[in-house]
Parts: sequence; C-alpha cells; structure tokens
Amino acid sequence: MALAVGVGALRAAFQMLLDAVIAVKAEATVFKPHLGKIKSTLDSLQPMIEEIEKYSSQEGLENYAMQMEEGVNLVRKCSKVGVWRCCRKYRYTTKLDELDRCLQRLVDVLKVQGIRYVRETLVSLRNIETALHRIEGNFVMQNQSEKINGWPAVPEPPPVTVGLDVPVKELKIKLLQDDVSMLVLTAAGGCGKTTLAKKFCQDQEVKDKFKNNIFFVTLSKKPNLDLIVHELYQRKGSQVPAFQNEVIAVNWLQQFLKETGQSPLLFVLDDVWSGSESLLEKFDQFKMSNYKVLVTSRFSFRRFGSPYHLESLNDADAMALFRHSASLDDKTSYAREDLSRKIVELCKGFPLAITEVGRSLRGQPIEIWQTKVMEWSKGSSILASNNDLLACLQSSLDALDTEKPILKECFLDLCSFPRDQRISAVNLVDMWAELYGLDEPSLSIAKLYELTTQSLANLAVTRNEREPDGYYTEHFVTQHDMLRELAIHQASQDPIEQRKRLIIKTCGDNLPMWLAEQKHQPLQARLLSISTDAAFSKKWPNMQLPKAEVLVLNFETSSYALPEFVKKMDNLKVLIVTNYGFLPSELNNFQLLGSSSNLKRIRFERISIPSLSKNLKQLKSVQKISLFMCSIGQAFGKGSIQILDALPNLAEMHIDYCHDLVELPEELCDLIRLKKLSITNCHKLSALPEKIGKLVSLEVLRLRSCTDLLELPGSIRNLKKLNFLDISYCFSIKELPEHIGEMCSLKKLNMRQCSRLQDLPASVLDLEQLKNVICDEETELLWEPFLPLLKNVHIKVVKEDINLNWLHKLPS
Repeated sequence: MALAVGVGALRAAFQMLLDAVIAVKAEATVFKPHLGKIKSTLDSLQPMIEEIEKYSSQEGLENYAMQMEEGVNLVRKCSKVGVWRCCRKYRYTTKLDELDRCLQRLVDVLKVQGIRYVRETLVSLRNIETALHRIEGNFVMQNQSEKINGWPAVPEPPPVTVGLDVPVKELKIKLLQDDVSMLVLTAAGGCGKTTLAKKFCQDQEVKDKFKNNIFFVTLSKKPNLDLIVHELYQRKGSQVPAFQNEVIAVNWLQQFLKETGQSPLLFVLDDVWSGSESLLEKFDQFKMSNYKVLVTSRFSFRRFGSPYHLESLNDADAMALFRHSASLDDKTSYAREDLSRKIVELCKGFPLAITEVGRSLRGQPIEIWQTKVMEWSKGSSILASNNDLLACLQSSLDALDTEKPILKECFLDLCSFPRDQRISAVNLVDMWAELYGLDEPSLSIAKLYELTTQSLANLAVTRNEREPDGYYTEHFVTQHDMLRELAIHQASQDPIEQRKRLIIKTCGDNLPMWLAEQKHQPLQARLLSISTDAAFSKKWPNMQLPKAEVLVLNFETSSYALPEFVKKMDNLKVLIVTNYGFLPSELNNFQLLGSSSNLKRIRFERISIPSLSKNLKQLKSVQKISLFMCSIGQAFGKGSIQILDALPNLAEMHIDYCHDLVELPEELCDLIRLKKLSITNCHKLSALPEKIGKLVSLEVLRLRSCTDLLELPGSIRNLKKLNFLDISYCFSIKELPEHIGEMCSLKKLNMRQCSRLQDLPASVLDLEQLKNVICDEETELLWEPFLPLLKNVHIKVVKEDINLNWLHKLPS
C-alpha cells in the first residue's frame, strides 16, 4: 500500500509540474529557454511515469515527488519576475537548472529500473523482440539520436579563440608529467577556463595520447557521483545497479578505472565549486601513470597541488576577440577602431566582458559607441549594462552568502581603494579588526588567502618569508577591475542612506549629485571611502555619519585637508589616509582628530606628518599608529603637550620606508605602554636612543632592513617583557649589547643577514626563554660554541634567495 501511495504522489506531482511549466512557458519570456529545457525532460519522463508500477524497486520516489512539488512553486514564481530584475533572474535561472538536473537524475534512476525490468521480463516473455521494442520506447530521451550507452562527445570550443595557444602548451607540460595525476585550472568566472579545457581536449597531441578515452563532465555546484559512474559505464555499453550509498559508487568507479586505465585516460571535471573537495579526492586517490584529471574551477583547491592560473588576455589578443565579437572587418573606420581600443582597455583583458560588450555594440551607430565609452570612462559600470556578465560574476558572491558571509564582506571592502592600485594588506588588517572582530592580523591575512583561493583577489608578497612572525607590511592585494566593479555594484544596491559601505569617487570638483541633495540626512554606513584625483580643490561638504567606524581617504594632491565632518564622527575607530602622488603630501586639519574619542587605529601613507604634540589633543583611545613612506622629521618634536599625554594608550607603532628618519627621537621612549615597535626599511636610521630601555612594556621590537643602524643601546637589557627581537638585514651592526642576556623573556631572535656581526656576547647563555633563532649560513656559525649549553634553542637556517627587494625604497 505504501508503494502505491508513493507512486500516486509522484504521478500527481509530475502532472502538476508539467501543467505549470506549460502554462508559465506560454506567458513568461524571461525564462522561456529554461522552461523549454525542463519541458523536454518532462516529456522524456512521461512514458516512464506511466509504466512505473512494473518496476520492482520504487525506493526514494517520495523525495522526487517532494522536489517536483517544490518545482511547481518555483515555476509559478518565475512568472512574476520582470525582465530588468537581473539579480532575481539569475537566482531563479540557477534554481530552474537545478530542477532540471533533479529531473534528469530521475530519468537515469528509472532508466536503470527499466533495464532491470527488461531482464526480468525476458525470462517469461516468448516474444523477446516485442518486449525490447516496448521497453526501449519508454527510454527515448530528448535527443533521440543519442543511444542509451552514449557518452556526450567532448564539446567543441568556440569557432574563434584567442590567447590560448600558450596556455594549452603549459597545461600539457604540467599535466602530462608522470608524477602529476590532477591539475586544477583556476581563474575568476568569465576568464575562459572551460574554453581552454575544451581546446586542450581538441589538441592533436592530447587526442593522440588519450584517443577515445576523454571524458568531459560539467559538475557545477551539486555534483552527483552516482550519475557520473552510471554514465561512465554507459559509455562502455554496460549497466550498473542503483547505488545504495556513496561507498558502493566509489567501488564501481575504481573498477571502471582499473578496466579502462590500461589505456591512457583523461577526465575533465568542469566548473567545480567549493564543497566538492571530497568528490575530487575520490578521483585523485587512484594513482596510475596513464590516468589524468583536469579540473576547471574558480577555486584553486591547493590540497591537490599547485594550480594553473589562467591570466587575462594581452592587448593584442583582447583586441582580436573584441573585433570578432563586434563583427568588425578590415574596412572599419579609424574612429571606430580608436573607440575599440578604449573599450578593450576598459575591459582589462577579461574575455567575457570583451565578448559581451562587443556583442552589445555589434551593428550599433558610432554615436552609441561614443556614449558608452564616455560613460564607462567616467566611472559607470560595464556590469550595469550587461546582465550575463553580471550574473556570471555574481554567482561567486552568491556562493558566499550563506557559507562565508564575513568573507563576502571582506571582498566588498576591497572596493574602498582606487582602481589599478595595490592595496596594502595592513590597511585591511586594521579595518577588519574593528569591523569583524579579526583581532589577530593573521586572521585577516587568512581571509585574503581565502579570497585568492576563490579567484576574487590576489595576495602578493614582495619578500617571501618562510618564517611568519606577524610582519605583513610587504603583503599587497590586487584585484581585477571587473571584480572591483562587482564589489561596487553589490555595495550600491541599497539606497544611499541605508548602505553599509559608502564609496565616493570624484572626477575633478564634480561631486555626486546625491551628495548635493542630501540635506544633512544621517547616513548609516559603517565604512566611508572617499577618492579624489589631482584636480580636486573643493572643500568637502558636511555629512552626518553617526555609525561610521572606518574612514578611508584616497587622494593625489600635494596638500589635503581632513574633512570637517570628521569631528562629528563619534564612532570612528579606524582612519586610513593614503596619498597616491609621488611625494609626501601635507596634511591639514590634523587637530580634528582630537574630537574622535573612539579612534583606535591611524595609518598614514606618503604624508608629511606635522608635530603630533603641537597638533593633537589627547587621544586616549588610539592604540596603533602606522606611518608608511611618510616624512616624519617634525612628527615627534616638542610642543605644548607631551607625547605620552597625547597618546597615553598607544600600544603599537609601525614606521616603514620613512627615509628622513635618521635618529629615533627620545620622546618616543616616554610611551611606556607601547608593546610593539616596528621600524623597518628605514635605511638612514643610524641610532636608537639610549633611553629605549624605558619602554618596559615592549614585547616586540622589529628593526629589520635598517641598513645603517650601527648598534643596539645597552639599555635594551631593561626590556624584561620583550619576547621577539628582529634585527634581520641590519648589515651595519657589528656587535650585540654585552648584557643582552638580561632580556629574560626573549623567546625569538631573527638575525638573518647581519653580515658584520663578528661574535656573540657570553650573556646569550643567560637567555633561558630563548627557543628560536633565525639565521643565515654565516650567522649560524656564531652560535655553534654556545649550542651545547643551550639545549632548548632551535637554530633555523634560511638560505637566501638572490633577491634585492629590500633595496626598493619606493615600492610601487
């Protein structure tokens, strides 16, 4: 009786879904192709549903009935989606595709049940030919020319491809090595990964090697191992039973590989998403010399080896692709050619953007071309006028919505910085510590690695450190312009007043219209970013930002004034001011910061710092100050207020690439609550104040790459809480302080490339807490006489790469 109920429910749900698809397809234009595809699958299912009572096993049909009922609701909702609701259109398109895949799985399940029924029936039926014809008639699929044991041929790449010859060669070199079984081909959505995989399969050398043993499978977000294994056996003309669990499916896969792997075998697993690692492991666990797996994905899946990153197109290939997409010929006018070059430059070598923009302009009057170029050059988004491009990129963010919401917010924050500029990872560390509670810098760096893994950003390190120690000044983030536009588009979906992050970019003195019309209404943004160019000269209008916690100011002028509204930003916690001009810029209105009672972190880049004690009132809440490539000669001069009174709770100070720093001012030694002092790449720094021993709370002292620093003051012995000392690349230091052994908390010492250091003081034997010493091959020799008595010390010798990055005094 239960089976009958299950069959009845399935039949009823099937009929409801079929009726809904027919009705909505007749009136909905937005989803007509997708509904047509579902209708074809339902047509294939109908004869099987009618014969379903004959099958001996009907297990699991209730689940399919429930999915069909959900499908009815989905199809009805699709009838209400308008043409211009691109985000909703993409969401429902994805769900319709998932519904069709579910129906296809039911086709396969019933197909196997039907074959089993044939075998049972043949025993009792006299007329075998009649029975076979009758059963086979129930298994006619959408494409009647495709046989039940057929495997789809490797799909052909587009008729015109550009810039893929070199990547195909590089893929062959990497994947066809004997010790490589799986290679992940990765890039952002729309970069041409699938096209490259198709072209790879059509390469003559690849075809000669693998012949007919090339299997191209598109997995998407919810791969089905059962279906894949069934299709593999169908390719051989064999059938397998329905699998009760995944273990059985894996066993059948292993058996297939053993039988087929006698000849070279290539799998292409296309469009693999995060969450499919377990499936990839099942394909990767079979190590055979003739067995290769090529994976295409937006995710790099590093556990399966070093991935292959598909780069953007170069200018020549990008132009060739655009000409093809826009159907330009050799007789194209000079004016249109000039516009084409500008469009290609705006697309930044992104294949899908080039293709879609070219198609949209095909056959259009030149005035349309000129208008588009003008709009895009002024900052309008290419994504806003191209739904397919937007949907492709948006899908990467949709995957983060529920799985990793904070990572999505981190991605969106990257648009706070100007286009075509490297983003200092330290900026993001400060922002995310306050916005998302990522208190440890390593947590923010981990987020950047995750974004890199998902092809949403690229984290680059200018000096490759094998021994992480919390130093991230030389970590930088880059991002493709299309991904940056995606972040800006996503951030601007809400009304101005309700946005969590407000991104303002001006061209000259032209302010956004909404800003002039705002009329002092409070804005709800937690993050405000303002970017102005070299032509900006206006006074910034008043804004009310009661909830803003992060303020990012980007500019290019030789002088810049902090906006007056800063003094009313009562919740401000992070201030990041970056001058993208070549020389340090003069910063005015510095005294406004005295009104920010919650300000914790300040970072200045390429700023001429005025005297802090003259311009600052008491900033009780400031805990961290970072100065990068700043002019700080006047910053710590004497004034009306002592520096300890101005910054009573300062715990961290970072000074990097500040080339006018010759001697560290004594006034800094009054900051008795300072826990971290990092002075790096200040090549003219020659002396530290003798009073540095007053910094009794100091736990980290980093002096790396201060190449002219001659010695460490003797008072360093008083730093009883210091646990990490970094003097790496301090080439001029000849000796360590005689009483360095009194630093009773020192656990880690980095002294790589201290090439003039001749010997160590005997007091190093008193460093009872010392555990790790990082050396090069020369400085290691200095420790050899002491090692028999320093049982707990681990000497780590780092062989130096030939790398002169430390000489780059103006990192770009």
